[in-house]
Amino acid sequence: MIDLRSFSNLWFWIALAVMWSTTSHWVLGVPYDMVMRAGRYGGQAEEDLEDVVRVNVNRLLYIADVSGLWLMGLGSFILTVLGLSGFLYDLQFMQALFLLAFPMSIVWMLSMRTARHIRATGLSGADLRRKLRLHRVMVQVIGMISIFITAMWGMFQIMTANLPDILFKPLG
Repeated sequence: MIDLRSFSNLWFWIALAVMWSTTSHWVLGVPYDMVMRAGRYGGQAEEDLEDVVRVNVNRLLYIADVSGLWLMGLGSFILTVLGLSGFLYDLQFMQALFLLAFPMSIVWMLSMRTARHIRATGLSGADLRRKLRLHRVMVQVIGMISIFITAMWGMFQIMTANLPDILFKPLG
């Protein structure tokens, strides 16, 4: 049998940590060490950063322009199904998936906003690095809030897993 109690499963917490670690490292599809290297050395490293950011911004915005409405509708449907089946029908596995997916949808929207800003203003050099740094900090804040909420909800679920049996046990 497959155990669907996600919050007591070590693999869920490992997946949560890896997801947020990876998300905060890859800023708009660009590894953050590339941003740091461009700031330290300039020159070719700066040009490489601008090229990679341009390619990734164009790729993200192309996807959003071509199929963004469908992706938004499908994502909203999936989040609604996960939220309702998780919290209304008390399915812990769906709660765990919702607590992974919902903050990532916020990060996706933030990434689209940042990509549109970069393209519209034509940022380069120090301004581009500053914008990528700000985006990364915002993603990290979303991650910290998400991990905190997930941890609190997970502890609540674990502590109350057998509570109804104790509270409603017949006296005598």
